[in-house]
Amino acid sequence: MTSSSVRLSAVTKSFNGTDVIKGVSLDVKKGELVVFVGPSGCGKSTLLRLIAGLETPTSGEIVIADKDVTYAHPSKRGVAMVFQSYALYPHMTVEDNIAFALKIQGRPKAEIRAKVHEVAEILQLDHLLQRRPKALSGGQRQRVAIGRAIVREPDVFLFDEPLSNLDASLRGQMRVEIARLHRKLGATSVYVTHDQVEAMTLADKIVVLRAGLVEQVGSPMTLYRHPANLFVAGFIGSPRMNILPATYAGATSDSVRIQTAQGSLIIPRKDVSKPTSDKIQLGLRPESLSLAAPGAEAHLTGYVTLIERLGGETFAYVALKEFECEPIIIKLDGETAVHNHQEVALTIDLKRAHIFDADGLALGHALDFNPDVV
Repeated sequence: MTSSSVRLSAVTKSFNGTDVIKGVSLDVKKGELVVFVGPSGCGKSTLLRLIAGLETPTSGEIVIADKDVTYAHPSKRGVAMVFQSYALYPHMTVEDNIAFALKIQGRPKAEIRAKVHEVAEILQLDHLLQRRPKALSGGQRQRVAIGRAIVREPDVFLFDEPLSNLDASLRGQMRVEIARLHRKLGATSVYVTHDQVEAMTLADKIVVLRAGLVEQVGSPMTLYRHPANLFVAGFIGSPRMNILPATYAGATSDSVRIQTAQGSLIIPRKDVSKPTSDKIQLGLRPESLSLAAPGAEAHLTGYVTLIERLGGETFAYVALKEFECEPIIIKLDGETAVHNHQEVALTIDLKRAHIFDADGLALGHALDFNPDVV
């Protein structure tokens, strides 16, 4: 049994002289659900199409289940793809749509029927087998498309933004169903999305892409707690990380002293080397900020400009005094008494603060840094 279901080695892809994928190397282990995320145009769908065989790499090597498939036909790769658009045959029933690939392969009718009903039961489609796609909801259609992939028993499932056509409530429901299905089947899957919530909730491992390059690979919580650079820090997390200008003022073996517009802070950090420029950036997640208790020392002060009450939690936007930056966002309990224009004093959980140098690279690691955290 191979430890890597999919291996990409220095894969590149150019279109008309424009480099879209710029040397991506990656291992997807057997049974992993790996999610590609990144902004529009970063190359995540192109990379998926290269794995599927729908595009041919300009250079590099693609191996699936220990077989070099770099130039193999899609049908010879042992992959099954689930598209954003469902791509169901409208004149066929659910049963016929799921069974189509097996019929093309010439499988015995009894085997086809047994496999289709097994998959339909897993996906809770058994009562819909005689319906046609037009009689199904969006979520049901997507389950049929997934069933058509499952019945082929591929080495690797490929998902190309499969939930983007669904409304918010259905997306949440389908995320749960895909996660449940992944655990049940133990299948190797590569999943493309622009939605970082999908990435965080589904992935065993996330691959963050930008402009055809891999920025960071790791478990969802590794990327959230220990982003390698400012791009990853801003892309992973909702609301996004707050970024404040600061100045480097020295370091010891286990801390960094920085100077902000409102004073000095000591950030617990290890493995810190002096940055090339004293201009640095302080990154603060909304939940690492809190309202300072009466009489307690405050790290930041400002006034509330906007409040978003979401029931169980509240997001308050705070314009900081003496800082030339956008208002920062703090996450509060939903019952917290706070109002617009209120002056507030904030405390930072300094152990959860992030520091980035002038080039946006993370400056050192948290003292509890564990790159394998899940």
